[in-house]
Amino acid sequence: MRQRQAETRRQNVAKRSMAKEAKQLTGLIASLRKSLEGIHKQRTNTKLSGAEIGLLDERRNNLLLTIAALDDRLSAVQGLIDLGRPHIIRVH
Repeated sequence: MRQRQAETRRQNVAKRSMAKEAKQLTGLIASLRKSLEGIHKQRTNTKLSGAEIGLLDERRNNLLLTIAALDDRLSAVQGLIDLGRPHIIRVH
């Protein structure tokens, strides 16, 4: 009986941890998308040189890649929660 309670407790802790991670990822993705909008507004400025436009494009591409990676991570976390198989994911 004790082993079952310990397993249930571990699962509940893992579920809370993953729900917290999903919330953090959602907030981070939203803030990165705002940054992306800011870059788009800067890029529409007609007084930019070619080098400045290139830098903005590079920043935009990096943000897009980061957002895509975070979206994948969020999808994985939500999928595990939905399947009822939460576990603590450790990133080193």
